[in-house]
Amino acid sequence: MARLSKPSPARKKKAKRARPNPKANAPIIYDRLAAAYPDAHCALDFTTPFQLLIATILSAQCTDKRVNLVTPALFKRYPTPAALAGAKQEELEEIIKSTGFFRNKAKSLIGMATAVDSAHDGVIPDSLDVLVKLPGVGRKTANVILGNAYDKNEGVVVDTHVGRLSQRLGLTKETDPVKIEQDLMQLFPRDHWTMLSHLLIEHGRQICDAKRPKCEACVLNDICPSSLV
Repeated sequence: MARLSKPSPARKKKAKRARPNPKANAPIIYDRLAAAYPDAHCALDFTTPFQLLIATILSAQCTDKRVNLVTPALFKRYPTPAALAGAKQEELEEIIKSTGFFRNKAKSLIGMATAVDSAHDGVIPDSLDVLVKLPGVGRKTANVILGNAYDKNEGVVVDTHVGRLSQRLGLTKETDPVKIEQDLMQLFPRDHWTMLSHLLIEHGRQICDAKRPKCEACVLNDICPSSLV
């Protein structure tokens, strides 16, 4: 019978690290990421809440970089909710075609603009409950608008990067974005919610890649239960 070898000190250390303490690690994670990415911000280009709402709807299943290439012409052609509400769907589809799912997005944009123009006097609402009633606007999109256009921390934006990193860092065991958001809201103070998303997204893009995470270059590798270092 083969003798069982004793675990090496390195394995013992890693095994111990594999038991995350979310409450203890959350402030460390935030502070280190804030130091690593002091310029983290919303990657979508906008100057008004209306423009950000358009860009956020277009960003579904599309990169921010691609959206930013499309929106200048879109904003110029439809500068107000009233103008967008009166858009011909075929013309709008042609402008946003490269963002993918353009038919559904065009329908959502026109529906959103029509509701804003008719029910909200052309002003994008600054309430979560009201925003999510607009066509094409879910909780994630509403959180983007509130946090970045109105400086209101009503929730945490959970995209693929935020979801992946939250799981890898042991901050949640959930896979549903809404449940992940609720876990993060319990761990981080309210005034950090908007920036937390930007920090995790930036770290996900630069270091914690979905397929090939650069753990050796990660500022969190000593407290990350998923670290390969």
